[in-house]
Order: sequence, then structure tokens, then C-alpha cells
Amino acid sequence: MNPSERIDQLIESITDWRGQTFAEIRQCILDSASGIVEEWKWMGSPVWYRDGTIIAVADAHKGKVKLTFAYGAKLPDPKGLFNAGLEGNARRAIDFFEGDRIARTALKELVRAAIDYNQSKSKKKAPAAARTKTAPRKKTAN
Repeated sequence: MNPSERIDQLIESITDWRGQTFAEIRQCILDSASGIVEEWKWMGSPVWYRDGTIIAVADAHKGKVKLTFAYGAKLPDPKGLFNAGLEGNARRAIDFFEGDRIARTALKELVRAAIDYNQSKSKKKAPAAARTKTAPRKKTAN
């Protein structure tokens, strides 16, 4: 079973409001930008990537659905979506509770900000990779 099918199965297995919320969050993430890839990691957590770098991970907990952004502390959050993990140096999360309305436009903007941040990080690493040493040339006999 591929990761997307496993996520489908997970959402279908959550029969209360959390299943619908999870499905809406997932759709917002996938609609945010092209090239987003779904994975299944850490013993049952949906994870979304773009260009090989993690964007976010989601989990259904008792009483909430948690969406954690890997580098959320580095992201602008003008709409104030982050409401959990605010004390950390890297991650930030959004806890969705029963009755919460998903601010789809703001969530999509946050996903795009995460993608932009990840791309800026990888661009900073690229020059270092270009400076890697090459193997010394072997002398050939004449």
C-alpha cells in the first residue's frame, strides 16, 4: 500500500469530527503547491514533503488533530495559526479542536511559506556542496 492509500485508510478509520478535519487539512496542504509528496512515517504519521524536505506532519490525538511544521519557528504567521509548541526553537504546531473552522487560505499561505523557507535553506547549502574536494589525479607513466 502506498503512503497516500495509507493516509486515506487512516482518515476513513477516524469516524468522528477528527476524520473530516484531518481530510480538510490534508486537502489544504496538497492544494497549496504542486510537487507536494505524501509519506507515511514514524509508525503511522502522515508527512508532507516538497523537494525532499519536510513541510509538516499530522496526527489525530484524543480530542484534537495536530499539524506540526518542522521549521514553524522560522515561518511568518500573520494570521496567528500556530497555537501549540510556541516555546520551541524549531517546530510550531496548530491544534485543531472540535468545532474549529480551518482557515484554508491562511493554512495554504503557511504551507507555501514553509516551502519557501525550505528552498532558501537548500540554496544556502548548495555553494558548500559545489566546493567539495575532488580526488587527486593519479600520475600516469609515460
